[in-house]
Amino acid sequence: MDVKIEESWKQALAPEWEKPYFRQLTDFVRREYAATTVFPPAGKIFAAFDACPFDEVKVVLLGQDPYHGPGQANGLCFSVAPGVPFPPSLRNIFQEVSSDTGAPVPADGDLSRWAAQGVFLLNATLTVRCHAAGSHQRQGWETFTDAVISTLSARRDNLVFLLWGSYAISKARLIDPSRHLVLTSPHPSPLSAHRGFFGNAHFSKANAYLTEHGREPIRW
Repeated sequence: MDVKIEESWKQALAPEWEKPYFRQLTDFVRREYAATTVFPPAGKIFAAFDACPFDEVKVVLLGQDPYHGPGQANGLCFSVAPGVPFPPSLRNIFQEVSSDTGAPVPADGDLSRWAAQGVFLLNATLTVRCHAAGSHQRQGWETFTDAVISTLSARRDNLVFLLWGSYAISKARLIDPSRHLVLTSPHPSPLSAHRGFFGNAHFSKANAYLTEHGREPIRW
């Protein structure tokens, strides 16, 4: 199957493209885009991969679902386009970045500036129906993104995995902790941020690990 995705990822994930689950997933996604409003725009389904090639990944940040409101999802987890108001979780992320590193809260929520530095902004499910959170879960995306995480763990070294909330933390089973740094905390959602997301210092910890292993830190 010819999947329109950045070439290094296309090669790294080659075993997935011909598996029955991926063909079924592709058929499902095509039907959904044809029948209803789905986010992100079809051309941005693999935006996280296109923005951060396989060999350039330094940090993996795992989200769950794309935003399901109009104009929000842009294919990068937690990110929104310039001019779109910060969703609550993203506002809390920027608050923690600022308190942890001293960086000012940015003027917009477009995290492509992180992706360009090697932050892979992966949602576990890459598509969603408008106003229907979780509507594309259990259709095959999780099988695919589990393979993505496993492939990164097995074929790269000294990555930082940021797992926030119980769902993301459940993916730690796919990561070899002897080869990578796995940082976990509550989710930045307003429902849980005060239970340990604020003050987790993940951004400075990630940079300290990258520096220790001879890699350029992220300008958060």
